[in-house]
Amino acid sequence: MAKKNSPQIWLEYLAARTILFMLRVLPRNAAMKIGISAGSFGFRRLDKLRKVGERNLELAFPEKTAEERAIILKAAFQNMGRVMAVVSRFDDLSRQNLGDLIEYEPDPVFAEQYERTKTDGRGRIILGGHMGNWELQAFTYPLFFEPLTFLARRMDNPLIEKMIVGIRTRLGNKQIDKTNSASPILRTLRSGGTLGVLADVNSHPKEGVFVPFFGIPACTATGIAMLALRANAVIVPMFAIWDNERGKYFIYHDEIIDPVSTGDRKSDVERTTALCVAATERVIRAYPEQWIWIHRRWKTRPPGEPDLYE
Repeated sequence: MAKKNSPQIWLEYLAARTILFMLRVLPRNAAMKIGISAGSFGFRRLDKLRKVGERNLELAFPEKTAEERAIILKAAFQNMGRVMAVVSRFDDLSRQNLGDLIEYEPDPVFAEQYERTKTDGRGRIILGGHMGNWELQAFTYPLFFEPLTFLARRMDNPLIEKMIVGIRTRLGNKQIDKTNSASPILRTLRSGGTLGVLADVNSHPKEGVFVPFFGIPACTATGIAMLALRANAVIVPMFAIWDNERGKYFIYHDEIIDPVSTGDRKSDVERTTALCVAATERVIRAYPEQWIWIHRRWKTRPPGEPDLYE
């Protein structure tokens, strides 16, 4: 990728700041309506992305009609607009007003299991995805639980990178660049810390294994399973889901995953990865209109299988 020059960097940065400022000065509901409208516009005009979404939904929900899948896809575009609107409000969020936007009602069994991981000194890998509002879930995590360390790729615009990192870490989180991240991640987990990871995208065969996702083999990165095994950490599937009736988000979690550990490392990694993907699939099936269907999740195919996006 060509390196950006200074004028380009500043123009992109000012454009991003302007959009965030315009959304921030509006009342929250107005900003969300604008975000949702932007999502609707994207659904109508971004033909390539819409076609990818249509194909993904066809693969995932063959039993649904084209009209039903179109409704889900349009809502998914609108959800992305809502995410953008909410991110613009992060500077205004605090422990005092957090309940107006997101809430967490602890499940007694889950809460006990979660606290036990701390007592046992085991690290936690928070398994997220591009579901609901992934930025809000990570941002507010320190207010419900404890600060977490999360992985992210460096952006090609250093000014936007600095702005976004500042927003994401304001409540105590720490960002680690994905490049050469193994050592600091293992230190975090082995010391009983918490790591946040988004793990619902297509992977290269050298970095992943094929496990079922909506009944179709999907190449999935094995990093989470390998880290959990090496650090004796647990995996906690967790998401921030939008609730129309309440007009706010809520914390949704699946069962805590203990990595499979039989001594057969290859099999253990594959089986643990499959458990993670199954947990992600369950939440997507429950709230399909809040997942990012425009990603080519089944792009990488097992040897000999045809391209699913032709």
